[in-house]
This record gives sequence, C-alpha cells and structure tokens, in this order.
Amino acid sequence: MTPDTALILCRLLFDAAVILIWGSAAYLGALVSPDLGRAVGDRLSWLNMTAIAIAVTSTAAILPLRTAIIGDGWSDLFTPEMIWAVMTQTDVGNAWIVQAGGALLLGATAFLPSAYRQRGRAVCAALLLLSLTLSGHAAMNSGWLRLVHRVNSGVHLLSAGAWLGALVPVLLILPMLGRGAPRADARMALMRFSTAGHVAVTLVLLSGIANTLLILGGLPSDWSFSYQRLLTVKIVLVVAMAGIAVVNRYVFVPRFARHHSVLPLKVCVVAEIVLGLAVIALVAWFGTLQPR
Repeated sequence: MTPDTALILCRLLFDAAVILIWGSAAYLGALVSPDLGRAVGDRLSWLNMTAIAIAVTSTAAILPLRTAIIGDGWSDLFTPEMIWAVMTQTDVGNAWIVQAGGALLLGATAFLPSAYRQRGRAVCAALLLLSLTLSGHAAMNSGWLRLVHRVNSGVHLLSAGAWLGALVPVLLILPMLGRGAPRADARMALMRFSTAGHVAVTLVLLSGIANTLLILGGLPSDWSFSYQRLLTVKIVLVVAMAGIAVVNRYVFVPRFARHHSVLPLKVCVVAEIVLGLAVIALVAWFGTLQPR
C-alpha cells in the first residue's frame, strides 16, 4: 500500500465518522424532543463513541501520511523535521492544526453532562468539517474567489453531512411510529427531518453545482482526468439519493398514512445511507487528484 492509498482510506474514515457525528447530533439536539433524543442517543452511544475514536485516530494519522507523500514515501512518515515543516509551512499542515484541535475538543465531549453532549458534538463535528475547506480544492483560488469557494464548500459539507448523518437516527425513529408513547414525538421528529431535509438537499445540489463551476469552470466533461470521471459518478449518485428522498416523501409517506407499513420508508433510508457512503468514498478519492 502506498502513502497515497493510505491517505484516501484515512480520509474516508475521517469523513464518514465526522459526518455521522455532525448529522446525528445536530438532528437529535435541534429537531427531536428531549425525551426521544435521549432515548435514540443512548441507542447510538456505542456508534458515536466508535466514530469519535475513528475521527481522533484518523486525524492523528493524516499529518504523517501527508508528510510521507510530500517527502520520500514511508521513510519520511515519522521524520520530526519533515512533519514540522509540513505542519507549519503548508496549507494542509495549517488545516491539520485546526483539525487536531477540533478532534481533541470532540473527544472531550464525552465528559460533558448528557444534556449538552449532543450539541457539543455537533459544534465540534461542524468545526472539523469546515476545517476541510482550509486546504485542497477549496483553497485552489486566490483573493476573494478563494473566500467564496471556501464558504460555498463549507455550506456543501455541512448540508450534505446534516442530510446523510441524520439518516442513521431517522432509521431508529421510524419503527416508533407504530408504538404507543413515543409515537407523537417520533411523528414530529420525522416531520421536522422532512422539512429540514428539503433545505439540506437543495443546498447540497446548489453548492455542488457552484463547486463544480469554481473548480472546473464547467461540467466534468473531460474524462481523460480521473477526477472528472469520479466526480461524474458522484453527481449521478447524489441525484439518485435526492430521487429516493423525493419518492420516500411523496410516495411512501402518503402510503404509510393508509397502510401503516414502515418497511418501504426504511428501505429508502438504508438505500440513501449506502449511496451516501459510496459518495464519501468517491470524495475521499478524487479529493487527492488534479481536477484538470
């Protein structure tokens, strides 16, 4: 395995973990009733703690891997002088400093009182997602265009993460529609997710189009570049996810009101999660490539 491949895997783990934490914590902390939020949060606690451990570990690994790529390969993985130079003299190093701070704060949320834990995790995960705009393609422009690109990328990351990460607690809330006490809270939580989801999906699509124009100046039509081939696949998958979300909301939700079967709703949510993971993997890959 080359350092480049290891970095892609590390980025995949980092992105998936932080998106899960951001989306689920923001949803449970802001759009779900306190009682239901605590109940679902308790069921997700092992997954959240695993995601936090992955986010912290992958953050620690990213800087040495970047150093190995910039330097002479694996031999420079733990060379102190090279690591220091990359950390202090490059955009990726400066971004890593912010990520390391965010990862430490995220780990510290485990010691927060339970009433503040979800919101604390959401804030730290949002910071980690925004730190991704400090390097890479979001920082490829100069002057005011760089700021516009970073802001747009931040909107894209936060809206996409809110949509995808919230799907995991939604999957746990859906079966509660047929139960006694939690039914009203579950119905309200899912209605709020639907409303917020419309906003998130719209922002994902609009900011994604803007990002493509900022990076390529047009559509990804030159498939001689791996970046543009992979970006095209990503666009297809995101459109498929949006289509599934629309079918779920406007076809299966009305059917549920008549037949009270959550199975089609759950199948759609699982399909969105699977496609979302594929999108994260693609972004982790083509984020390391030259666009043109």
